[in-house]
Amino acid sequence: MSDISKLQTPSSELNLTERDSKVIWHPYTQMKNALPHIPIVKGEGVYVFDENGKRYIDAVSSWWVNIHGHAHPHIAKKVAEQLNILEHVIFAGFTHEPAVLLAERLLPILPGKQDKVFYTDNGSTAVEVALKMCLQYWDNKGKPKTRILAFKNAYHGDTFGAMSVSGRSIFTDAFNSLLFDVDFIDLPNEDNISHLTSYISQLTDTACFIFEPLILGSGGMLMYEAKYLDELIAASKQAGILIIADEVMTGFGRTGTYFACEKLDNKPDIICLSKGLTGGTMPLGITTCTDEIFTAFLSEDKLKTLYHGHSFTANPIACVASLASLDILLQKETLANIKRIEAKHAAFLLEIKAYPKVKAVRQTGTIIAIEWETGNETSYLSNLRNLLYSYFLEKGIILRPLGNIIYILPPYIISDEDLDYIYEAIKSALVEI
Repeated sequence: MSDISKLQTPSSELNLTERDSKVIWHPYTQMKNALPHIPIVKGEGVYVFDENGKRYIDAVSSWWVNIHGHAHPHIAKKVAEQLNILEHVIFAGFTHEPAVLLAERLLPILPGKQDKVFYTDNGSTAVEVALKMCLQYWDNKGKPKTRILAFKNAYHGDTFGAMSVSGRSIFTDAFNSLLFDVDFIDLPNEDNISHLTSYISQLTDTACFIFEPLILGSGGMLMYEAKYLDELIAASKQAGILIIADEVMTGFGRTGTYFACEKLDNKPDIICLSKGLTGGTMPLGITTCTDEIFTAFLSEDKLKTLYHGHSFTANPIACVASLASLDILLQKETLANIKRIEAKHAAFLLEIKAYPKVKAVRQTGTIIAIEWETGNETSYLSNLRNLLYSYFLEKGIILRPLGNIIYILPPYIISDEDLDYIYEAIKSALVEI
């Protein structure tokens, strides 16, 4: 048994950052020389506040999840009410109103004909389920297919299946020998689309094609056109390949429409969702699929069951948070804010694209990315990253660069004044750094 006498009250002589450094291992962080972690004690709207009272604009929506602002009163009220009704129940053999209602409300607004919801915990696990659905679909049909098609530079998560379908990078280097083989292709464009569709048409043992629609997020906010993705999907469907749209980042308004796949004529068979799903309140993942895929798992043969689940599958509190977030998302004011941010970004793009240090600037919906000119040093590990990160923190702005690429991906409630402040800070950085 543990020694209870070792339990201690945190030292009042240490601040939160110092206490953190003694006990916490942070994500995506080389702890040997990490910058001090800023202690956040409160969130309100588009801002977070540290223990000294300094205010920061959360310009990246806290890793792209916080679409309506921090501590939104409507979401907080619904979550608090649910805590007094049912905090959790096993979801194998049981069900509850929040899970059923969320599926009933979400499925009709998704692109294409999505018929079933499978609940998980986060974006990576939503992708894992999607891959398992596709691979087992073909196995259940008696036509096993094991190959998977994905984009170079893609990022689909940090679990092993999700890493396997992500581009090989510093994120996967230590595990590459353990990842399954994937056929990686370039992002489609005018020059290569004919070659890519011809290549896909010849595939015979490919189970599925997984992609981030229109924007590759962690790969550097790389953007491509819907019309070329449409052609790839059409070729894939013709070749009998199932289609997985990873809308973990792009979903819930980020690309200017509620879902990026709304911009496609050819719709996915499976959609992965997370991040903005709960409005940034707590973790929840969703994998949706068509009835055709679901039906392939219906059998008297129990080996055709999808054997996958999580302890917190369909957590009622997370489902209620998602329902409350949907309430806000579907208000006309939210769509108006999305269009306002989109227009502001477009104008800013035109304003800065000629700056000497701007190697490239690209924008889709509420996301704008600026690639810094750094000569040959353009990797995720660029020294410029820490310079930019610290520069903006000093100005009270949270921008987390992807190497030499900074991006703005704000909550939809952000004001024009705060956007203009961020834009001015970026213009200053382009001159000073």
